[in-house]
Amino acid sequence: MNVIMYLKTGALMLGAVSVLTLTACDAAKTSAPAKPATPAKPGVAATVNGTAISDSRVDLMLKQSAAQGQPVSPELRANIIDNLALQMIVAKEATKKGLDKPAEVADQLDLAKQSILARAFIQDYFKKNPVDEKALTAEYEKVKASVSATEYKARHILVKQESEAKDIIAKLNKNPKAFEALAKEKSMDPGSKDNGGDLGWFDPQGMVPEFGAAVAKLEKGKFSEEPVKTNFGYHVIWLEDSRQKQFPPLAEVKPMLEQQLQQQNLKKLLDEMKSKAKIVISKPAAPAGAAAEAPKTEEKPAAK
Repeated sequence: MNVIMYLKTGALMLGAVSVLTLTACDAAKTSAPAKPATPAKPGVAATVNGTAISDSRVDLMLKQSAAQGQPVSPELRANIIDNLALQMIVAKEATKKGLDKPAEVADQLDLAKQSILARAFIQDYFKKNPVDEKALTAEYEKVKASVSATEYKARHILVKQESEAKDIIAKLNKNPKAFEALAKEKSMDPGSKDNGGDLGWFDPQGMVPEFGAAVAKLEKGKFSEEPVKTNFGYHVIWLEDSRQKQFPPLAEVKPMLEQQLQQQNLKKLLDEMKSKAKIVISKPAAPAGAAAEAPKTEEKPAAK
């Protein structure tokens, strides 16, 4: 297994916190931008019926557009201001009509606020809790120790029955050069079959335990004299070569390790916060036609 991929898979997958954002429309598809106010006020990009659109809000939109690959330009800025102005006009009109009052809209507004605050909390945590060098070095040594010092280049033939594997071994004893042809003819592994069973270079720890252990015991240029059983079937393995693995230096993988440790620390904090909270989950309503009964709830007590 590639070391970089190992580190990537080790990283915890933390659910992304969504943020309700505006997106600037394509310049060719929007109306002409509104003329800027004169004279310009410090920190104000435009005003709409006396209400300011701040430069900071426009700059935020520019950053988001740039992150999506749009080139920043005066035209893009003008379009962003135009779209923000239009949205402000429509939003105020919606408020006048009381469209912010229905439960569905109110829930969406509340969820947007929660998402933004949750994201701000996470960003603040990462900023104020950097990973120290001692923890990074310890994690580096831990990962390094868990990866095999040797990697192997091998081929295999996978069959369903042990008798088939033994028959293949008997044929290889007569003609070892027939391995690739037999793999193309007999192997059930679609990933290597057409390449004569070639698995390329790999870390034995990235394979199922029985396969990895069998490969590590083989001599270069030899094939397994007995079928190797795994949950996939029976394997005949031919070891072509082996070499010492060069583990990347700490400086090369430091950013990835740092991100991984930050996410681990954050998850630990979030789990602790959740365990201390009083979370009450209501049971789903009874299906139509069922006897009516009082709603029940399941309560998760706060941790002491």
